Amino acid sequence: MKIAMWSGPRNLSTAMMYAFAARPDFAVWDEPFYAPYLAATGLSHPMRDSILAQHETDPKEVAARCLDPDTGDKPHFYMKHMPHHMVDGMPIDWAATCVNVHLIRHPARVIASYGAKRETITVDDIGYRQQAALFDRIGGHVIDSSDIRTDPEKALRGLCRAIDLPFEDAMLQWPAGGHPDDGVWAAHWYNAVHQSTGFAGPEGDLPMVQPQHEELFNNALPHYLKLKAVCLPL
Repeated sequence: MKIAMWSGPRNLSTAMMYAFAARPDFAVWDEPFYAPYLAATGLSHPMRDSILAQHETDPKEVAARCLDPDTGDKPHFYMKHMPHHMVDGMPIDWAATCVNVHLIRHPARVIASYGAKRETITVDDIGYRQQAALFDRIGGHVIDSSDIRTDPEKALRGLCRAIDLPFEDAMLQWPAGGHPDDGVWAAHWYNAVHQSTGFAGPEGDLPMVQPQHEELFNNALPHYLKLKAVCLPL
């Protein structure tokens, strides 16, 4: 089985990758199209030079591995993807060979978390529009990170059941300190999850949206609600 897990940033996506990496039967890949995305767009992101130097920048090469991954002795493959990385010129046909899952999170939480890492946030940075469009194109299952945080075992059992994959208790915890398959960008983005050994508990009240982010929030919310309406019944 190949799983393509699609999410915007600050969506519990790294913890989900760690959950699948903790299984004995899965190899994982961290944001394969991040370097091609930066190369294609010229955007200035944290650690841009290191990302381009240490990761494959040719989208055709990345797509070829998505189609035919080398998983060693592992029978299954998990890929952490971000919809906003799939700009014009990025191959997407390989996704038809995968079980596609869309991981979502309320935009008020994403904007607050992302804003703590970058001063400027655009609608394209957080990927709600792209994720909704991608779901329309390739379909798949939808799961909300809040459901996972509220009851990780129940949510992951429900996801595994939906994709016809046996649940593994190993998915509920992992070693602190990161994973060997982290992208080089982990040094900037993954500090909190590197200190974790499992999913954090339920989230509290929604954070207030700051005035400078109201337009961004209002743009993202309808796309989130569209996907929320078709979430897996956990």
